[in-house]
Amino acid sequence: MIRPFVAIRNGVAANLAAWCKETGLRRLLIVEDETTHGVLGRAVEGSLRDAGLQPRSVVLAGPEILADAHSILQVLLSLERGDQALVAVGSGTVTDITRFVSHRSGLPFVAMPTAPSVDGFASSGSPLIVRGIKTTASAQPPAAIFADLAVLRAAPRSMVASGFGDMLGKRTSVADWKLGSLLWDTPFDGEIAKRCIAAVGGIEEAAAEISRSSPEGVRRLLEALIESGFCMLDFGSSLPASGAEHHYSHFWEMKLLREGKPAILHGAKVGVATILIAALYRRVGQLTRDEAARLLKEYRPPSAEEERERVRIAFGPAAFEVAKTQSTFLEMPDEGWERLKQKIVDQWSVVQDIAGEVPAPERIARLLREAGGPTNMRELGLPDSWANQAADVSHYLRNHFTVSKLARLLSLRF
Repeated sequence: MIRPFVAIRNGVAANLAAWCKETGLRRLLIVEDETTHGVLGRAVEGSLRDAGLQPRSVVLAGPEILADAHSILQVLLSLERGDQALVAVGSGTVTDITRFVSHRSGLPFVAMPTAPSVDGFASSGSPLIVRGIKTTASAQPPAAIFADLAVLRAAPRSMVASGFGDMLGKRTSVADWKLGSLLWDTPFDGEIAKRCIAAVGGIEEAAAEISRSSPEGVRRLLEALIESGFCMLDFGSSLPASGAEHHYSHFWEMKLLREGKPAILHGAKVGVATILIAALYRRVGQLTRDEAARLLKEYRPPSAEEERERVRIAFGPAAFEVAKTQSTFLEMPDEGWERLKQKIVDQWSVVQDIAGEVPAPERIARLLREAGGPTNMRELGLPDSWANQAADVSHYLRNHFTVSKLARLLSLRF
C-alpha cells in the first residue's frame, strides 16, 4: 500500500493548498468538530479558498463526537456530486470518521491532526463503535498528512500525554504479537516489530521534551505515532500496535458508553492498561517451567455455555457479536486445550524471554508521569474494580492470543 505524503511544519495550510493544486484536487469537503474548526479548520478553509479551490465544511456537532453511525451519516449527507477529496481536521476520532467515509465513497482524504494524541493517522483501519462494540473497519490510509507544528504544540497537555501513552503501549503489544506467533501461529514480521520498538525508544528518550511540548519533542512524538501507523499499514493489520493493553482500553470505552459516562482519551486508557499488562508479564516471567506446568495442569477450561454466559454478563446487548470473535476458543475441544497447554510448557523459556523484554510497570509509570499522563485507575477517573473486570473479560474482544489469555490459563492476577 502506498504511504502518504507527510509534512510537519508551521503554517501547513498553505502547503496543503499547493499540494491540492498540484494533484488536481479542487472540490474538497473539510470534516471537523466545533473545537478543531477554530483551532485549524477555519484557516484551512480560508487558505484553500484563497488558492482558488472550492472547499466546504461539515462541523460535527454535539457535546461528544464518537466514531459511530451518527457521525458517519453526518459526513455522508454532506458529500455532494463532484467532491474530489475529504480533509480531516482533528485528532483520532475525526480522522477515523473521515477515513471510513473516504474509503466507502471512493474518495481520497487528507489528515490534518490537531493533536499528537493517537497512532492511527497513517493507518488503514478505522476503529468504530458499531452496535456498542469497538471494532476496526477496513478503510484506507490518507493520501497525505499535513501537521501544523504550532497547532500540535498548543494542544492540551492531556492530549499530548495521550499520544505518549498510546506509543508506550507498543511495548506490550509487540510482546503480545510475539506471544501469539509462538503459541497461536499468529502471522508475525520481525522487522516491523523492531521498527515499532525503535519508535517507542525514540519517544522515551524525548519524554522530558514531549512533556514541555517543545518543537522537537512534539515533532518526535508525531513522527513516532505516524511510524506506528506505517507499521500497521505495512503489515496489513493492527497487530503490531494493538495488544491486550488496547483490549482493556476498548472494554473501558464500551463500558463508559453503555453507562452513559463521558469518554476518556484513548491513549490515556492505553497508558494505564500498559502498566497493568506489564505487571502481568512480570508475573509470567517470575514463574519457573515447573510452576507453569503445574498451574496449566490444574486449569480446567469452562464449557462453551459457561463462556457465553460470561460474555453475556460482561457485554450485554453486544454479547452476540463479541462471542462470534471467540468461536475458535469457545469451540476448542479438550484435546485442543491440552495441546495448547503442552505447547506453552515446551516453549516456556521463549515465553520468559518475551516477558523479559517488557519494561517493569514502575518504569512505564515513571515515563507516563513525566509526560503528564495518568498512571493508575484513580487518576484515569475509573474505579479499581474496572481493572479486574478488564482482566477477566477484555480478552473476549479479539480472537488473539495475548498475555491476558495466557494469564487466564495460569490463573494469574495482577
